[in-house]
Amino acid sequence: MAAKIIELKSARGEREAQLLAQGWAKRTTIDEPRLSELIETYRALGYEVEVIEHRSESDSCGTCFDAGTQDVRFYADIWLRKKPGAANGHDELF
Repeated sequence: MAAKIIELKSARGEREAQLLAQGWAKRTTIDEPRLSELIETYRALGYEVEVIEHRSESDSCGTCFDAGTQDVRFYADIWLRKKPGAANGHDELF
């Protein structure tokens, strides 16, 4: 199976505030292989997906994320918003 390439954007400056103002919501912070799986699933469900490089906040614990960087792992934040014009119906299963 070929490796997937995930476009990873940097969260410099006011990027999170911009995303929130544009209707995006941060859903999770995760690494591979689940990162690619979640991106694919969210897109199939009709969401726009933005993947941002995770940065540990200075006022919260980031030990797990920081330890992963020593193993050449990277963590990313997944941000979502419904695609414009997407149906707003509710699925009976959820």
